[in-house]
Amino acid sequence: MALNRPDLNLLHVFDTIYREGSLTRAAKALHLTQPAISHSLARLRDHFNDPLFTRQGNQMVPTPLARRFLESMRPGLNQIQSAVNQFHAFDPASQRKTYALGLRDVLESTFLPQLISKLAPYPDMEVQSQRVARRDMETQLAAGKLDFAIDVLLPVSNQTSHELLRQDRLVVLARKGHPVIAQGLDMASYLEARHILVSSRAEGPGIEDFELSRHGAQRTIRLRCQHYYAACRVVESSDLLLTMPETYARIIAQNTDIEVLAPPVEMPSIDVHLYWHKAYEQEPALVWFRDLLRNLQKAQ
Repeated sequence: MALNRPDLNLLHVFDTIYREGSLTRAAKALHLTQPAISHSLARLRDHFNDPLFTRQGNQMVPTPLARRFLESMRPGLNQIQSAVNQFHAFDPASQRKTYALGLRDVLESTFLPQLISKLAPYPDMEVQSQRVARRDMETQLAAGKLDFAIDVLLPVSNQTSHELLRQDRLVVLARKGHPVIAQGLDMASYLEARHILVSSRAEGPGIEDFELSRHGAQRTIRLRCQHYYAACRVVESSDLLLTMPETYARIIAQNTDIEVLAPPVEMPSIDVHLYWHKAYEQEPALVWFRDLLRNLQKAQ
């Protein structure tokens, strides 16, 4: 690959290996054989005199030089892709596409069933749901490793677009037969009970605690755990109360001995946003999928 005659196909292969983190997945995404991908990578390595990617377990991890090269070539590739997209419409019924979607576990349960149902007419569409650390979300979107992310409202740069998908209210869960159900859940009975707080953090209040503090109230936390499903199992077999988002609460409460109650005071809603990188927002396949995600919420 001479510098004055760059092979754009090799650059496309490089970009795909970077995004997929695997020669096998890159070959699948490009509809090429793995030996063809390996041959292209070998040519790139010869040109740069650098391995570009090193294998760590099942992942092909980019070297520092590969990262610098991607940053410099990404704007040019995006311009080329945008120009090509103007002349090629996306037909979901006849084209194959894998979408990488950043979702946390709670949102997987509320989004994926309806999403897969809507994709049923398109057998060549594939979804890869990934849990990505919030601090890495923008980097993954910019690198094309994620097509979209769905999460609560987060601070992002002006290179990342986002829009509100859903507002979820907080509800209180208690076991059937719990005294608060017969008495009625008011502030006094809510504060008298002991509670579960679900958080990935080892300390600090939940959003419901901030609202309680505005009313001069503080609840007693008996259990702090990481997952709502585990918390609900505890609710079902104890007198502890759990405050959590309603959409997921009603999914879990089905066919259980759990009641869903309104909180004793008005709680702030949880805003769920859709995120994507501006560099890719005009790609027809991503425009189509973004509209699909928007329409999921309209159908609920």
